[in-house]
Amino acid sequence: MKTRQEKAEAISEFTEGIGSATNAFVLDFKGITVPQVTELRKQVRESGSEYVVIKNTLALIAVKDTPLTKLSGHFSGMTAVAYNTTDAVALAKVLTRFAKDVPAVQFKGAMLGGQVVAATEVQNIANLPSREELVSKLLYLLQSPIRGLATVLAANIRNLAVVIDQIAKQKETA
Repeated sequence: MKTRQEKAEAISEFTEGIGSATNAFVLDFKGITVPQVTELRKQVRESGSEYVVIKNTLALIAVKDTPLTKLSGHFSGMTAVAYNTTDAVALAKVLTRFAKDVPAVQFKGAMLGGQVVAATEVQNIANLPSREELVSKLLYLLQSPIRGLATVLAANIRNLAVVIDQIAKQKETA
């Protein structure tokens, strides 16, 4: 049994972490083994995110003045929260991949950029390309017209050089 001081510390730690989070996934993990939880924590940490398990009553107190209040209806039963402030897609990919391997992990709900997302939509989010992929595609698309213009301009100069070379060869043979 935790003392009142320990509970207050747990609430403040959770509020501090989740208070700055823009993306959060609320999970049910009933039936998951300790090694599986350890592996999930490792994978979540590698994605630059955090994973916490907290009592629902303490979680409801902690999220009271945060954007996560919108998900307070999902804090029942065995609940864990995975959250970050950077890339929701990366975290969603890690969680859905893990949930595919360990069916005991179920999504209860999610908040992305302050917007509540249904648990059924998490798979669609995980299928989105990562931020880096989107940036590289954008750069390719921006670069493509410039590359085409450079090729066209270089072709005229190359053609002129070929014509001059041919004229030089004709003069040599004549």
